[in-house]
Amino acid sequence: MKSKKTSANKSWMVYLLRCNDNSIYTGCTNDIEKRLIAHSKGTASKYTRARRPVKLIKTSRHMNRKEAMRLEIEIKKKPKEKKIAALG
Repeated sequence: MKSKKTSANKSWMVYLLRCNDNSIYTGCTNDIEKRLIAHSKGTASKYTRARRPVKLIKTSRHMNRKEAMRLEIEIKKKPKEKKIAALG
């Protein structure tokens, strides 16, 4: 019998989006395709809803949820020009 993966033990990643106003949005997800569709529709976050269209510019390696959330917080503290470098 196959066990259903919970969101906690799925593979997570941190991603960066370039917004229409040239700002960078940082987020984390376990389904990047679904999340990008939500950002494009304006249903993912208030921040990107007002700054569409958005473009994916970088993703991290796959990691667990805890690691992804920590990295997301760390990157959000950085100035715009250092965010891309933070993902390697």
